[in-house]
Amino acid sequence: MLRHLTSKIKATGPITVAEYMREVLTNPVTGYYVRNNMLGPDGDFITSPEISQIFGELIGVWILSEWMGAGQPKQLQLVELGPGKGSLASDVLRVFSQLRSVLGEASVSLHLVEVSPALSRIQAQTLTGNQSQEADTEDELVYRRGETAAGLPVNWYRRLDDVPAGFSIVLAHEFFDALPVHKFQRTPKGWREVLVDIDPEKPEQLRFVAAPAPTLASSTLVQAGERRSHVEVCAEGGVIIQQLARRITEDGGAALIADYGHNGTKTDTFRGFKGHQLHDVLSSPGSADLTADVDFSYLRRMRTFLRNMGIDSRMQVLLRNCSDASTRKQLISSYDVLTNPAKMGERFHFFSLLHPSRLEIPKRPEGLKLEKNPTPAPLPVAGFTELKFS
Repeated sequence: MLRHLTSKIKATGPITVAEYMREVLTNPVTGYYVRNNMLGPDGDFITSPEISQIFGELIGVWILSEWMGAGQPKQLQLVELGPGKGSLASDVLRVFSQLRSVLGEASVSLHLVEVSPALSRIQAQTLTGNQSQEADTEDELVYRRGETAAGLPVNWYRRLDDVPAGFSIVLAHEFFDALPVHKFQRTPKGWREVLVDIDPEKPEQLRFVAAPAPTLASSTLVQAGERRSHVEVCAEGGVIIQQLARRITEDGGAALIADYGHNGTKTDTFRGFKGHQLHDVLSSPGSADLTADVDFSYLRRMRTFLRNMGIDSRMQVLLRNCSDASTRKQLISSYDVLTNPAKMGERFHFFSLLHPSRLEIPKRPEGLKLEKNPTPAPLPVAGFTELKFS
């Protein structure tokens, strides 16, 4: 990967951070996500579904709630973007199985958007056992098909656009933080985009530099009135939000985004993880995960969301039914990780997209006084200088 990147930079000049992330993570030959199984205790990081089954169970309850609120359509497509090991989808489907009487005759199917062949095989094993097979040719939209033990169809796609139209609940758990970001630095001459270049004194190393003049990205992506001195913008994430909004408006459904993020307050969050430890983002590209906190505006804190969905009650049920001391200790530990403000409780956020019909204020029952919620504000949608970030 380093040879590939240095050859690219020598040929065309410094590249954007977004292009660097895209190459390092999803290059079809040497990309980190394409060729690695990076999840779990033996990988580079661990996600919420691997911490506790409660996480996925409560997401399943939320999905059923939204499906019922939409009038219980006869078709329910569960779509997950970047499904990891398939743990979240597995926990959600377990809830569906336990509440099958609620779903009635509804037709349920699972659609996974995954760019990594290595991860798709792990997901298939988790969700279908040996009941999946790859497509005969690479140009097929569905590159893998399978079936769960309960008979639910599972399809794999490379892009969200390839998922068929229809009422869908879309999950994006720790997906947006891996999308490429553009980085911008305020300078005395105005906003300049941060680029990745070869260090002239150490040709085998990369460094950050500031573009000598405005770029198209720095001229269009930085919001007017921005007060921070350093900004990260995920243009690709904005495109996906527009895609989701269009699908929900046209076909019904909802989307739930769960990720590490902030409300437009942080500056430099671009970082790498290797072996569950922070790793220099420019060192040994392709050997570590790269991530940047998602810049949300209106979101709900994880602790509030999970407690509203009943995490405390579910935790008590699991503890009552568990007699093994070590398992009880693990349950309590995982609960603490998910809800403790010093851990994920205040750093992990939920952001939902709903159909306009779900946002209408219900009619006031006779004799009951309701206060109308305020309308939310719209969502914010050759002389290089070396840059160093703490």
